[in-house]
Amino acid sequence: MKKYSVAICGGGSTYTPDMMELLCMMQKDFPLKKLVLYDIDKNRQEIVGKFGEVMFKEYYPELEYSYTLDPKEAFDGIDFAFVQIRAGGMDQRNNDEKIPYEFNCIGQETCGPGGLSYGVRSVVQMIDLIKDIRTYSKDAWIINYSNPAAIVAEATKRIFPYDKKLVNICDMPTSVLDAYLPLINVKRSQIYPKYFGLNHLGWFTGLYDKETGHDYLPDLLQYVESHYEQIHEQFENKIKGKDDHWGITFLNHLEMLHDFPYSLPNTYNLYYIYPNKSLAHYSLEHTRYDEVINGREKMVFEYCKKITELGRMKGTEYDISSKINPNYAVDNPQAAATVYADNDVHAAYLVELVLSIINNSNDIALVMTKNNGICPNLDNEMMLEVACRIGKEEIVPLNYGTVPAFEKGLLENQFACEKLLVDAILEKNSLKLLQAFTENRIVRDAELAKKLIQRFIDVNGEYWPQFK
Repeated sequence: MKKYSVAICGGGSTYTPDMMELLCMMQKDFPLKKLVLYDIDKNRQEIVGKFGEVMFKEYYPELEYSYTLDPKEAFDGIDFAFVQIRAGGMDQRNNDEKIPYEFNCIGQETCGPGGLSYGVRSVVQMIDLIKDIRTYSKDAWIINYSNPAAIVAEATKRIFPYDKKLVNICDMPTSVLDAYLPLINVKRSQIYPKYFGLNHLGWFTGLYDKETGHDYLPDLLQYVESHYEQIHEQFENKIKGKDDHWGITFLNHLEMLHDFPYSLPNTYNLYYIYPNKSLAHYSLEHTRYDEVINGREKMVFEYCKKITELGRMKGTEYDISSKINPNYAVDNPQAAATVYADNDVHAAYLVELVLSIINNSNDIALVMTKNNGICPNLDNEMMLEVACRIGKEEIVPLNYGTVPAFEKGLLENQFACEKLLVDAILEKNSLKLLQAFTENRIVRDAELAKKLIQRFIDVNGEYWPQFK
């Protein structure tokens, strides 16, 4: 079986250790020749990179492993680039989330004005990164799951219109299914979805059994309606405290499902449909940034440093030998993705995509693709997140059909905002930048938009283009 060469862009991300552990688990199903971490932040990447040296020496000794700041070293001759960069780093995330609260506006890293600020930085850096990858590996698959993915997808569609191996994906729809399908004793591997929307603004309208074609969505919606109080209490009991962001999010999501009981929405829809509730979730003094810095980032980096100090994992409390076993490796390539999905493996959505590519399985997954009539009553230029068949050489979207008026209104508004933002970035056009912020459903006011833009210009500095 072919062995693949992979680059992880964003080597210093706190998600990279999980990704590297996943690659150890996938040795049989996705065998690697080489893995390179690439980042522009030497200090963060070194923490993760040294951890990787210990882990791969014990669990994947034949793997050629390195980490680098050099694009040529990272991308020369690779088959896959997994992209999880954070343009501007955590300091700018702090600004994205807190500046809006100065004006009593939602501060969130991908939605609202914070998402637009992040989007400007991401578009600029993603374009440069993709050009670097294509300089050294013209045929590699580039799989981006960096945020804000909808804005990145809108920009890359224009700059790289003929690149069939450039894919934008997101794990949130998968997480929604993983939260709800167990309520009706259905595994995600059993179903293929019918879904439409922009990234972080979408809806499941069908959950079909792969064998029988039965649609489980009506069963799920009926179960939620008849057991609403019980499920609400169950979700509430899972919340571990005021900093349990996703626990609180899914509780609010359940209430959204109760109010609009005809589809299964994305969690991020909350920001657009319940802006007042979303605004109250955080404050200028405390946002999701603080939770990540004091929680996940602290925990992951301490974990990496501890293993580096120990110089080993086997025989310690950090031993992952039990995860690298036949339960995660099957002879039937079509069944491999099912095994990962049903064992709650981190980034299972990425696993499913990669395995369908290398095995030419043509499995169905949710990715972002140009509308071109998929939803005929939406703008043809929208980069929709919809079900697609994933093959070795290209991705083929499935037709969806017309979308209802309520969802159409939300999507057209958000698309106009994102389109104007990308116009503004590529043209360095200050008028379109103002239009994009004003158009945003969370901002909604030109005076507020001007104040937000000026604050973001002040803090972003060279991360933003010079708008004229």
